[in-house]
Amino acid sequence: MRFVLRKLGFYAIAAWAAVTLNFFIPRLIKGNPVDLFLSRVQATSPPPPEYRRALELQFGVTDDPLWVQYLGYLKNLAHGNFGLSITNYPVPVSTVIAQALPWTLVLVGVSLTITVALGVGLGALAGWKRGTWIDGLIPSTTFLAAIPYFWLALILLFLLGSTLGWFPLNFGYDVSAFAGPEASGAFLSSAIYHGTLPALTIVLSGVAGWMLGMRNMMVSTMAEDYVVMAEAKGLSPRRVMLSYAARNAVLPSVAGFAISLGFVVSGQIATEIVFNYPGIGFALIQAVNSADYPLMQGIFLIISLAVLGANLLVDLLYGVIDPRTRQEARA
Repeated sequence: MRFVLRKLGFYAIAAWAAVTLNFFIPRLIKGNPVDLFLSRVQATSPPPPEYRRALELQFGVTDDPLWVQYLGYLKNLAHGNFGLSITNYPVPVSTVIAQALPWTLVLVGVSLTITVALGVGLGALAGWKRGTWIDGLIPSTTFLAAIPYFWLALILLFLLGSTLGWFPLNFGYDVSAFAGPEASGAFLSSAIYHGTLPALTIVLSGVAGWMLGMRNMMVSTMAEDYVVMAEAKGLSPRRVMLSYAARNAVLPSVAGFAISLGFVVSGQIATEIVFNYPGIGFALIQAVNSADYPLMQGIFLIISLAVLGANLLVDLLYGVIDPRTRQEARA
């Protein structure tokens, strides 16, 4: 319990810092949402004072002291109110995020699960059979980890999408067949087909790093006394590899998973931009191009809290897998 409380306290402070930075950063930018909105509608004459005042109330532009605005901001967040999107006015920011977030969660969740499973599994096998052809494959695949996400996405888009025509070039489903998301097998099939190439980009970019890290940890772990003892006792090679070597070698990979989440999210944003995939990354680039500060603020906050939440779950899982971390917290 002490271990859990310490983790919860740390991430609560980190979440508060993210929320506070998300409040102050837009207010350091010149201009305000009302001026940006009026510049977008390209009014030929100055708007009436009452119209401007109504917009100020809608966008939360006030002359109140900063601390009063901060308290109001926290109150709005508690009610899930992120304000109105300038790009999609008068649609709330929360609605725009709710429409884009499921696409990103599915894309990142599926691709990251495949990446970690393949990387850890193949890395463990390569470390166990070091010196064989399986081990020799790892150096030839590490160059993929050095290629930026957007470059790899462009290469795959050109080769597999444009040249060979195996996959569609953009968007998350067939817009000519469906007016929008719907609960049907045909739409699900179309979404999987359109999401395969973006997911493949994320998998290829990350799997080599996981393989190399797990392989090196397996080689190091196999020299430990408890693995040598297990082999001397005559246990089956499979049991030694899974129960003794791989089980302990995977611990640093669990910690590395939490650290890599931020890089995966940034790469996912670049991938969505290349493929025009209707997720958080695509919504973010639209907000940047339109100077939609309320939408940018909401997306940044959601991404920050999502990464913190995922890191918290990984930290708690690490405490379950490795009891030594709980003992250190108790000490």
